[in-house]
Amino acid sequence: MSIQKRSRPRSVLIKDADVNALFESGLEYNPPARGMWNIVHTGMLIPGAHQIFACAQGCLRGVILTAAEMFALDRMSWISVSEEDMFDGTLESDIIDGVCDILNKLGKRPPVVLLYLSCIHLFAGCDFDVIIDELDSRFPDISFVDCYMTPTMRQTVTPVMKMSAQLYGALKPCPINKKKIGIVGNDRPTDPDSELIRIIKDNGYEICDITNCDTYEEYLSLSEAFMNISYIPTGVLAGDELERRFGAAHLHLAARYDADALKDNYKRLCDTISVNVPVQLIADYALKADKALDNAHEVIGDTPVAVDYTAVTRPFEFSRLLCEHGFNVKYIVADSAAGEEESFEWLRSNRPDIGIYSAVNVNMLDIADETHEHILAVGQKAAYYFGTDNFVNIVVNGGYYGFEGIAKIAALMIDAYTTPKDRREVLKLKGLGCASCL
Repeated sequence: MSIQKRSRPRSVLIKDADVNALFESGLEYNPPARGMWNIVHTGMLIPGAHQIFACAQGCLRGVILTAAEMFALDRMSWISVSEEDMFDGTLESDIIDGVCDILNKLGKRPPVVLLYLSCIHLFAGCDFDVIIDELDSRFPDISFVDCYMTPTMRQTVTPVMKMSAQLYGALKPCPINKKKIGIVGNDRPTDPDSELIRIIKDNGYEICDITNCDTYEEYLSLSEAFMNISYIPTGVLAGDELERRFGAAHLHLAARYDADALKDNYKRLCDTISVNVPVQLIADYALKADKALDNAHEVIGDTPVAVDYTAVTRPFEFSRLLCEHGFNVKYIVADSAAGEEESFEWLRSNRPDIGIYSAVNVNMLDIADETHEHILAVGQKAAYYFGTDNFVNIVVNGGYYGFEGIAKIAALMIDAYTTPKDRREVLKLKGLGCASCL
């Protein structure tokens, strides 16, 4: 008797796609495009922090290698969880004893410890509060932050989103500075040339951002901000949590590629800090973005373009912007169009033959082995799947924002078109922007 293998579709034309469910859920594949940050990279943003992972040995391999690759093994320790630990009643005590042993052997005590439990602890009903409380009592000079390596959370709060929030878990209440605005939830500094930063600074406000903190004291000062801004989706929870804990207003100004949406963002910002909207400044930035896109199109012409969601957080909106400026967007690599329904429908009406490809479908392995036409990719996964060395190497918008960000990404597209990269060497580096021993 033969068993017929069922093959889930790996792609669909946008004209035939269901905006609410692009693809079925099933066996997933993670391509070797390693630029996205994981929870280890993110935790390292806290100056002086020491990370301790308590999990099974198979899971430990990945996090340890991440720390090793970024030359940070001295900031990482681990506790291996065995099968016996799951049913002998020592789950909590083993973690407490393990953490104590690690800290007592460190040459210098860290100001903060990020303690990660894994999904098996949640399945077993581990009492994390008891663990943290006991460690607090034994080491009053150290702040302990509960962190989670739990892929089972992906359908609710993702590990990356939760880690972005817990990144601020060691902050303490302090006097509020009415001239200090925080930018939270991002893993790299916001482009200082962006109109967002310009508006804030031109009105006399100081910006604080964990990505610019060099000392633990600077990190602690982040709680002085009277308002926090988030602009990437995974940063929303961080802003909400800081508002709940310290009362700092949270303003989510999503990174957008639509002119009207960006102008609305700036109006909301200016209304919040009670200043006039710099209409001419914004108009000048918008004109610069349009000119940059037109210039890029003159160079790139009708070359097929593939856009993936790891490069820009709104791939359908970005693709619409490119199409409006004449680019030949042919492929979009994304598994969801949530929040981008308007741009999705515009593309369906105006570019019905755009192919949407699943980023995680296991059948995408075949795509990577195929020979493709010359393609310009925006994003690492698009570069891998469509086999091109001509690609824009950014993740999560690259720290770019607004019209200035659009102009700079357009310039990166020209550079990607004229100067090929060795994708095999570039894509193997984990955590774009971090040091790597590879």
